[in-house]
Amino acid sequence: MNSKIRRYSYLCFLILPFLPMAATAESACGKPATPISEVQGTGPASLLTGKTVTVEGILTQDSRSEGGFGGFYLQQADHQTDNDPTTSEALFVYTDRKVGKTGMRLRVTGKVKEYHGLTELVAVRTIDMCGLEALPAAMPVTLPWTVDPEHLENMRVTFRQPLTVVDNYNLDRYGELALAGADQIQPTEYLTPGESAHRASLRNRQHRVLLDDNRSIRNPRPIPWPPEGLSSGSVRAGDQITGLTGVLDYRFDAWRIQPAREPVFLDTNEREPAPESPPGDSVRIMTLNLGNFFNGDGRGGEFPTTRGAKTWAEFQRQQQRLVQTLLAPDPDILAVTELENDGYGPHSSIASLADALGSPWRFVSTPGQDGDDEIRTGLLYRGDRVRTIGEPERLTSGPFASAGRPPLAQDFSRVDGETTVKVIVPHLKSKSCRGARGDNRDQADGQGCYASRRTDEAQALAEWPGIDNEGPDSAGTLIIGDLNSYAREHPITMLARAGFVSMVHHFHPCTETSCRQYTYRYRGEKGSLDYALASETMKPRVVGARTWLVNSDEPRVFGYQSDYEVDDQGPWRSSDHNPVIVDLEL
Repeated sequence: MNSKIRRYSYLCFLILPFLPMAATAESACGKPATPISEVQGTGPASLLTGKTVTVEGILTQDSRSEGGFGGFYLQQADHQTDNDPTTSEALFVYTDRKVGKTGMRLRVTGKVKEYHGLTELVAVRTIDMCGLEALPAAMPVTLPWTVDPEHLENMRVTFRQPLTVVDNYNLDRYGELALAGADQIQPTEYLTPGESAHRASLRNRQHRVLLDDNRSIRNPRPIPWPPEGLSSGSVRAGDQITGLTGVLDYRFDAWRIQPAREPVFLDTNEREPAPESPPGDSVRIMTLNLGNFFNGDGRGGEFPTTRGAKTWAEFQRQQQRLVQTLLAPDPDILAVTELENDGYGPHSSIASLADALGSPWRFVSTPGQDGDDEIRTGLLYRGDRVRTIGEPERLTSGPFASAGRPPLAQDFSRVDGETTVKVIVPHLKSKSCRGARGDNRDQADGQGCYASRRTDEAQALAEWPGIDNEGPDSAGTLIIGDLNSYAREHPITMLARAGFVSMVHHFHPCTETSCRQYTYRYRGEKGSLDYALASETMKPRVVGARTWLVNSDEPRVFGYQSDYEVDDQGPWRSSDHNPVIVDLEL
């Protein structure tokens, strides 16, 4: 054997072990195999778990690239299905072997495993390539699901309807968007708290699918959706997606579609401009949850703080964006929540905000009455348009005596008028369950935790002496702020019984199928946590009330704490709440 032949033989010896396994004359392709539908079975878990089986099917989608799921989807050919609509014809093969490609028939031997609800083959022993074959037809499906889609697990599906983005919270973290057949509304916006509201929320979550990105990595860059990138626009909750075809799988307690091709994104919930300025004889009052406005020591130091911005640069971004949001609707009075409780000195958070808003802006001070919470409510106003009447006051008795955020009250009038409005800014206990005990635990009635506490706070507010503001020059009272309660929950209905009516809901009521004005989205459901509640005497003077959908529909990647750079972000996602705006005739 000459040296050239020896080198060639040695090279083949090195390369052959790494070549893909192919069908040969002795290949088992086409011989009897376990049907994939038998591996899947009719229940939520395979009856063959732990057994080694051989299956044969078509590679429909490959996820073995870097950052992928480490395997591929294998589906029975259309002519080999069992025609049983209760069984799935596909499974996931967990392997890093680079054998086969999409559209190739493969024969695979491996062990059956249930991985957090996903039926798959692991410990793969052999993969034989059996030639190219047409992909199985995608099964037409619609949302909401009529039954749990276990019978479609790992199969190719195509959605026959436009789907609505209901949650974009994890867009930047995991490349996910939650989709449903229609936008979803917080049940206690239209239902009395109880078992029905709880069941409605569970149904909302069950009738969704996550648009995934075929990857298992955190913080994917570039962000996968929309396909053309976020620099050209947003993916707002309420937008729609069409042409969605791919593999339906189940991971991390949720049904997901891994798309076979890019779907089409429709701007069905376009960004709206700020509301036009009110008529010249009106007073505009606006409330916004500032999203933890903490300014360090007010001179660029003492970051990170316990809440809010972690650096001075983040705080500057936060403040700039908030100022754009607060000024755009041209309000006369601002009622703010989640403001740092750090006094009223020249370097306090409220002084910083007033300075950033501009020279006409002033703020109300209540030293010694603000409680011990890290955050408080606040009032700012344009001194060239309105003036304060009398002294401000905070409610520091009852449930606010030792905990919570004392509501702030102040009377205002126009600078050229005598008629007054009492503005009260509350911020009731949040729905977070941390530390909840007894009646304050989640009662599975749709209200979340601390509903009992919030109801007590609302009752104290309704019984606050002088809340009715009954004087010869009084127009009435407006309670405006963050009540952390949806429209049919106990704190709101208690205040309604005391004569305080939600003006946004008066002009724009929410139903089971429609809710066009809202301030918050939580886990894919929209509703209002922020209110403008008018007393009986004030109600006839309210000429308009609305929200501005500037924040809650936007992905959080646009927030001030994100590392994602977006040119000219404007006011969008300056907070996670939308502002409430009300116009009064004084």
